[in-house]
Amino acid sequence: MDRRVMAGALMAGLLLCGFTLSPAEPVAVRYAEGLVHGFLALRTLDGTLLANGDLIQAAHGGRVTSQLTFHFKDGSVSDETAIFTESGKLRLVTDRVTQKGPTFPRPLDMTIDAQTGRVTVRYKDDDGKEKVEDKQLELPPDVANGMMIVLLKNVTPKTLPSSVSYVAATPKPQLVKLIVTAAGLEPFSIVGSGRQAEHYVIKAEIGGLAGVVAPILGKEPPLNHIWILQGPAPAFVKSEGPLYMGGPSWRIELTSPVWPAARPAAKQ
Repeated sequence: MDRRVMAGALMAGLLLCGFTLSPAEPVAVRYAEGLVHGFLALRTLDGTLLANGDLIQAAHGGRVTSQLTFHFKDGSVSDETAIFTESGKLRLVTDRVTQKGPTFPRPLDMTIDAQTGRVTVRYKDDDGKEKVEDKQLELPPDVANGMMIVLLKNVTPKTLPSSVSYVAATPKPQLVKLIVTAAGLEPFSIVGSGRQAEHYVIKAEIGGLAGVVAPILGKEPPLNHIWILQGPAPAFVKSEGPLYMGGPSWRIELTSPVWPAARPAAKQ
């Protein structure tokens, strides 16, 4: 049967029964966030450097502001700033994502107000015209935009929620469910010292008719992967996945400063 015919049959049947996303509880806080400035590298999966990045985070009065910025070699910029609370449970307050420059086929600016449910997306259409989508969504308490790494630092494979909610940064903002699974420990090393990180796999499950039809039409979103060092102070190690909707999978890793070669000592 042709894919489009099969999709049409499925859609017709699903219209009779409906399809919804069920909300879940937010993740409980095990480790309070603090002052952070991490240096990051964004690369293709074969190791080609695309951009340098900074993760800057500060906490004040139970609120955490986390900003993740990447500066690309071609002048493009990706910037996301999330504000969330950590009083007992992780709760998103606001999130803003800005992506512009030649790296991004569709530059956009998306703002989420988790307290009111208002989501605003500013973007350019295929003709280069400025467009604005302003949508009111019923955002559940477990919406995880801008804080997936923090969320995974506060769980273990045994306490991992089966899913979290997420607002997809598309021209028409859409609430999706992220299915999170633990894939086991994987070894890595730091200057020759062996360590292990928990590998988490994240799959976007689109609600409604689109979610059922997407795999049939070959448009299922790619998987995301995040590795977290376990122990008394859990830490991000690396991630792999698309940075924008429909984009290729790229790798984000921690990096260290590189100093200029030392000058020879002056002769006395």
